[in-house]
Amino acid sequence: MDPKKLTRNLIIAFVLLLLVIILFNSAFLTIEPGEKGVLFKRFSGGVDKEKIYEQGFHVIMPWNKMFIYDTRLNESLEKMEVLSKNGLTISTELSYRYKPMDDKIGYLHNEIGSDYLERIIKPEIRSSTRKVIGKYLPEELYSTKREAIQDEIFNATKIAIEKKHLVLDAVLIREVSLPTTLQTAIERKLKEEQEALEYEYRLDKERKEAERKVIEAKAKAESNRILNASLSENILKDKGIEATIKLAESQNSKIIVIGGGKDGLPLILNQ
Repeated sequence: MDPKKLTRNLIIAFVLLLLVIILFNSAFLTIEPGEKGVLFKRFSGGVDKEKIYEQGFHVIMPWNKMFIYDTRLNESLEKMEVLSKNGLTISTELSYRYKPMDDKIGYLHNEIGSDYLERIIKPEIRSSTRKVIGKYLPEELYSTKREAIQDEIFNATKIAIEKKHLVLDAVLIREVSLPTTLQTAIERKLKEEQEALEYEYRLDKERKEAERKVIEAKAKAESNRILNASLSENILKDKGIEATIKLAESQNSKIIVIGGGKDGLPLILNQ
């Protein structure tokens, strides 16, 4: 065979093989678990916003392109400095979980693209955090209102990014850093408030115990008054006689002296 012809055939075969490899890589693809695909049709309308390609093996035309989106929950951190209600600078670290809406990734790709974290979510998180923390004092963020602030940031960001086909799962305040002097003052104030609450609790307990004793004394006095009013001289004598008879009938050894005392009631002496 002519060497020139052989060389030409080898070149043609190599080109064909290269085209097959390229076409194979372009036409056959696998979408992994936790991912979904959006197809860009180069010659027939661009991004197909309605059809979502699920995980698994797919065959597409080699001139089209599949864009793969991770639809699992992802987490990101954000460190930032914000101003509190009284103008003090607070350093805070947030973590937040997010994901694209599964059935809207076609619209997400067409309007925003795969870098939605940097273009949409982070700016909205920063904006909401500054706006919400700006309504509170440092001690509220540091202690009592932390969960409420988290919820406000979450709700404000969630509403904003849902319009962009994104889902916010949670926002957590991981860390709050205040100036050392301010943090010391807040901790001292919280300690004093706790001690005041404890002291008030002890006072309230003592007050209730005193009230209980007064009520108990009044009840006892009223009982004695009723009892004394019901015990006439004849009733007392009758009770004494009944007691004497019972003692006399018992098997225990005793000495009974009749006529003891000014009322003539029996006087009983045990041996």
